[in-house]
Amino acid sequence: MTAVQKFATDGIAPPERLAFWNELVDRVYSGTYVKSATEDFTGEMWTWQVGDLAMIRPRSTASFVGRDPRYTDDERLILHLQCRGSSLHRQSGTETALGAGDFVIGSPHEAYAIDLAAHELLVVEFPRAPLAERFPGIDDALRQRMSGATPGARVFHDFLLSLWRQSQQGFADSEWQDGVSQVFYDLIALAMRGASKPDQAAPDSTLRRHVLGVIEAQLADPGLRTLGIAATCNASVRTIQNLFANMGTTPSAYILERRLARAAERLSAAPEASITEIAFELGFNDSAYFARAFRQRFDVSPREWRRK
Repeated sequence: MTAVQKFATDGIAPPERLAFWNELVDRVYSGTYVKSATEDFTGEMWTWQVGDLAMIRPRSTASFVGRDPRYTDDERLILHLQCRGSSLHRQSGTETALGAGDFVIGSPHEAYAIDLAAHELLVVEFPRAPLAERFPGIDDALRQRMSGATPGARVFHDFLLSLWRQSQQGFADSEWQDGVSQVFYDLIALAMRGASKPDQAAPDSTLRRHVLGVIEAQLADPGLRTLGIAATCNASVRTIQNLFANMGTTPSAYILERRLARAAERLSAAPEASITEIAFELGFNDSAYFARAFRQRFDVSPREWRRK
């Protein structure tokens, strides 16, 4: 297992950032290239190899990502899970739009392209065979949007985030790596089975996905409020409040929960970032309030969480 590596455009002159980023992404996933409409491109990326899972966690400003066909002895697949922002994937004549929480599985052996808004992704390239054993209908599921709103998808998403939280521990045990791979294949198959069933969700499921996607995309905005969410989603404030009431929470409580969960991830994945910096990145105006809320949620302070 390789150690986690972090790459960023910090300290690189704007005109040179894309060249740096293209060299990086081609080294990580051969044949990949990135374009940006402006010189304001910025990005961060973590890379990690666990067993047969080649994983990256990139976040950047809006960009276009393409990849040329890759030829290997073994057949592989590639997962793109949208953690934040939105994207449009194109492969073999199929277009797939993803919102926060959604994912798509494609083939690195065929060219593909992705239009990305400002985003954060979890990307995993892996052998096809273990997933095909667990999900025989894999061919029909390729290049199709898998909803992040299903229970299976949420468990799978949480597993990947939890795995990244462990990345700083430097596990090298081969049995641990094999176990991680098996859990990965089991959970992605579970998520795909749930997503492939006929949609029997409540009538507000589309609105709920939209609302939750808006929140994920705007967590960094300290002014994120119910009124703004309602306006963005062309809904009334009461409709938004009722939607969250049906989920057993309120808009403000949900926003706080997502900010704290994202903060916990960042504290583990970005040890070089200060706690105050992470708090401000996630929409907290007061670092003392952030520390109190974090302790109330996780029973430890942000500093203790990072140390553990």
